[in-house]
Amino acid sequence: MKLAKYKACICEGSAESAIIDILVDNNLLIFTREEMLDEKVIRCRSAKNFEEKYLRKGFDEPISVIRILDSRRESFKLSKAYAYKIDVVNVITAPEIEMLIIHNEGAYERFKRSGKKPSDFCKMDLRMGNVKAYDFVKDYFSNPKILVDAIREYRRVANIPKGEYSLADLLK
Repeated sequence: MKLAKYKACICEGSAESAIIDILVDNNLLIFTREEMLDEKVIRCRSAKNFEEKYLRKGFDEPISVIRILDSRRESFKLSKAYAYKIDVVNVITAPEIEMLIIHNEGAYERFKRSGKKPSDFCKMDLRMGNVKAYDFVKDYFSNPKILVDAIREYRRVANIPKGEYSLADLLK
């Protein structure tokens, strides 16, 4: 994955934001916080809003927009004025970011048999009610090695379509 000098890391939810913060703060990603726009994770799903808030600052260099999301169908269409300078990289966490917790708990086979959504499985079977909360995820993965191991295990067992990026592709 080739990225531009400047990166906008856009996360869909709080859990995704916590995971990127843990990884970037522990120097585990292929980019640094200093390379990120505003040096933080951006929570903005609309291309139009992103353009208005960030791109009107007049960057001389191209920008890579790294979107961390669980949907393959969510579009991010930039206007023609910016499309040539912006490279959009979608990093898909389908079905849900909670799969990292399921893998870390060694509960993947139980999850598959359950027929539940990952978030419901975490709440009901693992008794973790706030798996989508930033603070919970930040605390749960306070040891970044556990997070990296869970990301790699997810990559190993997930059926990731050819040409699609996952969190593992962002790791050093």
